[in-house]
Parts: sequence; C-alpha cells; structure tokens
Amino acid sequence: MQSGWQTPKTIYGLLLKNKQAMGLISGGLLMGIAPVNAWWLAWIAMIPLWWAARRSLEGQPLRSAIVGASLWGLAYHGLALSWVTGTHPITWLGVTWLQSFLAIVVFAWFFVSVWATAIVISWMALITGLNRLAKRTAAGKSLSVFSQILVGTALWCAIEWVWSQGPLYWSSLSYTQSPGNLWILQLGQLSGPTVTTATIVAVNGLLAEAWLHRAKIRAGNRLGRFSFGETAPTLFYSAIALFIGLHVIGLGLYLQPLADKPSAAIKVGLVQGNIPTNRKLTSAGIQEARQVYLEGYESLVKAGADIVVTPEGAIPQRWNSFLQSQDLLQRAVVRDGVPLVLGTFVYEDIDDNTAPLTQSLLTLTADGKVSGRYKKAKLAPLGEYLPLESFLLPIIGRSPFGRSMAPGTFKQRLDTPIGPFAAAICYESAFPELFRQHVRIGGQVILTASNNDPYPYKQMAQHHAQDVMRVIETNRWAVRVTNTGISGIVDPRGRSHWLSAPNTRVTHLAKLYQRQTQTLYVRWGDWLMPLLLGLSAVVLGCLHWAKPIQATEK
Repeated sequence: MQSGWQTPKTIYGLLLKNKQAMGLISGGLLMGIAPVNAWWLAWIAMIPLWWAARRSLEGQPLRSAIVGASLWGLAYHGLALSWVTGTHPITWLGVTWLQSFLAIVVFAWFFVSVWATAIVISWMALITGLNRLAKRTAAGKSLSVFSQILVGTALWCAIEWVWSQGPLYWSSLSYTQSPGNLWILQLGQLSGPTVTTATIVAVNGLLAEAWLHRAKIRAGNRLGRFSFGETAPTLFYSAIALFIGLHVIGLGLYLQPLADKPSAAIKVGLVQGNIPTNRKLTSAGIQEARQVYLEGYESLVKAGADIVVTPEGAIPQRWNSFLQSQDLLQRAVVRDGVPLVLGTFVYEDIDDNTAPLTQSLLTLTADGKVSGRYKKAKLAPLGEYLPLESFLLPIIGRSPFGRSMAPGTFKQRLDTPIGPFAAAICYESAFPELFRQHVRIGGQVILTASNNDPYPYKQMAQHHAQDVMRVIETNRWAVRVTNTGISGIVDPRGRSHWLSAPNTRVTHLAKLYQRQTQTLYVRWGDWLMPLLLGLSAVVLGCLHWAKPIQATEK
C-alpha cells in the first residue's frame, strides 16, 4: 500500500488533497494566532504535529515527517512573525520600492520564519531518530506513550534553549501565553520559560495520543501500539490533570502579595517621543527629538519624578564629551538635579571615533557626567551588525547597513543615583538569560528601552508580552519606554498598570518599587531543561538494558 504521505506531484495536491498536510497547516496557524490574541489555542495547536510524529514512529518515511514539521512550523512562525513585513517600504533609506519588497517581505520574513521552523524540524528528526534507535537496541520494543511524551517534551525545551543562545530568537512556545494567561506564566519564577513550554508540549502530546488511541479502538485495533494502562481516558485525564494542576500552582504564586516597602518606592517618568525613524535620522528630526525629550524631561521633573527615562536611540547622534558639554538635555539635568537615562549611540570608547559604535543607554547626572552605561548585548542582525562580517565583507566590498556595532555583555547593569536597573534594549526582550544575569548582579528594577518604529501594533503587543514574561521570571517591577509604543508599567506578577496608546506622543509618571529578592530561576537558572533531558536519558537507558535482562530470564 502506498502511504498517504508520499510526496504529491503538485503543491496544489499537497495542500488540498492531503488531509494530514491541511491539519498540520491548520495547527500551525492556530499556534500563530495564539500570541497576545488567544492563548488557549496553544493547548491544542500541537496535536497535528504530535500525530505526524506518531506516524513517523510507526514506520512512515522520515522525509514525510520532516515535510509535516516544516508545514506546521512555517504556518506558526510565518504568521506569528508576519509583523516583520511592517518595515516595508524602507524607501527613505535610499532603496526602491521593489528592493525594499525583496529585502523585507521576501527575504527577511522568509528567512526568520525558516530559521524558527528549524526548531520544529530538529525536534521531529530527533524524536523519530531516538525512538527508532531505541527499538533497534531493545529487540523491537518501542517507548511507551508516556515515555515518548517525556522525551519529546525534553527535546523541544532543549532545542529552544539552543536557539535562544543564537542571534535570532523570538517565538518560543511560552510567549503564546503572554500576557493573557498570567497564572501559568508565574511558573517562570521556578525555571524560566521552559516550564510553560514544557507544559504546552506535554499537554498537546497527551491529548494527541488520547485521540489516536480512541480512533484505534473504534477501528477495531484494540491494542495498537499502546502499552497496558495507556487507555484513551487515562491519557486524556492525565492531560487535564497536568493542565489544571500547574495552573493551580501558578494561581497560588499569582495570589502572593507583592509586599513592597514604601521606602523602596521610586517615581519614574518616561517619554514616548513618537518620532518616526525616517524623520528622526534627518538633521531636522534630530532637533525635533532634542526638543521633544527636553520638554518631556522638564514636565516630568515638575511632576516630581526621581528619574526620567527615554527610548532606544532617542537622540540619534553619536554621543561624546563635547556633545555632552553642549547638550541642552545634559544642561537641564545639571540645573534640575534629576537623573536622565538617555538612549543614544556611543563609541566603545566614548571619545574614540575610530572605535565601533554601541547602542547604549547613558545615565546623565547633576554633576555633568555619565554615571552609568548599558551597552546592548544582543544586536539585531543586518540592522546593527553584519553576520559573518569577516567572511562577507571581502566578497561584497561594503556593507549596505554600515559598520557593525560592538555588543555588550550579559553581565551588565545600568547604575543610576537611585539604584541599579536591569536594562535591556529592544530585541533583547526575547532573551530570558540576559534579564536573569542583570538581576542576579543587582538590578532592582527592569528598564526596557525600544524604538518599535516602523513596526505595526502586532509587533508592539508581542514585544510587551515578552517583557511581561521577563518581569515574572525575575520578580521585578518594570518600566517599558518606547519611541512609538507600546510603553508601559508592569508589576512583578505581570499585570500592566498602564499602557500607552501606540503612535502618540506621551509622558507618564509612575510609582515603582525597587526589589532585591531573587527567584529560584534567577538563582539556579533553567534547571528544568537538563532535568527533563536526564530523565529521558534514564528512560532510554532502561529500555536498552531491558533486552539482556529479558533474554537471561527467558
């Protein structure tokens, strides 16, 4: 008999005649809708992917499973990351409309979607390969359903962790729950986003297996590939118990009082300048930015701010000692005595114009000096640096994106006169380990500074969702300040106390609280992922060693 997963002759046949392919695409699209909009969809969206894995485990060609994983992954990441196309057109950079379309819509969106889809493909290849290896070394005996779900969950978490160490990372399964499902996100205090990701993968796996077992019984195959005790009700109720149980634990953490001390309160003012990038990079735009942020600073000082913060690249000009001595913002800080965190571009060595630039946040103080500095550690590829620069530059001659910026390190904090901040700039919000390190070395309040122009509201909302997760994991208050939105104030439980309207000019004063406590995640890091891998190794090892024991008994 021919498998229903044989490669069809046409794309039309693949999409419209193959129900399995359509199921995978539909599942991926449901997962793509989940972030910000509908978190509950994530708890069923992986079921078709688990079914594809099961078919592969039962002998269908690996290439079919890889095709299925690709369909699901491209549907998920392609939809979730579709906001990338919002930067088109970038004709103000001197390129044509067509060049912008090819660079952004065709190349950038496709590339980031494929890069993220590689997570799904890697997972499918590994779970299939490990199960087949286990069968070969254990006289044809395969893993039980619960063991396969354990191994599959561990593999997914490990692969996501590997991707988070690289240059491109955004759409972890965990962020589908933010900011709507704050109960499950509280578990991030224990081991970061891995807890949420693992729960989503495992619940989907149990539901998928329950449905398959039910279908096998209806078809008259009462044993199928299932072991004793793995009945459809058992698998289904296990999924429900896992879902409810972890949400109850999360609810318990969510209901814990914040217990902030009045003595730890600080008043933070933020300025959302709303100056489009294509205007801000002109000489007139620079002058507008200076005026906007000066007026915002002065109004917030009068309102009683202890410190004022500005977005990424608020003043899009190379900062140096001469500029600092002449700058109206610095003069206002000296006059009023309230520190200002300024987003701008600074040479690695502030007065060495031969050194590479850094994307920085500077703390300007009343003594006329820079008392603190944060350098962006996770730079955006192509926007802030050219990947494989030493290899590509001799070939292309000159980077169209300019000279690559210099990255900072993970072990930084932004010092200010009122206490140290755990700072991050824009794209860094997707990297939990960075925030963990900043809090671990003393960051008492989180500050994220972003531009977000010319991205659409979808990107702004997802960016806010990333910050909500980082806040919960580290148990810190956070101020989000952006150029075009969404700016906001978030408490340690992930609740947004204030959010700005996008694409508007806003100043806002808020009371936050400094904190010095450290969550289990901050102290120990992502301990759950290696634990799951260790348990999976034990399960695979037991299956391997079971063969000689059985042979001896026989």
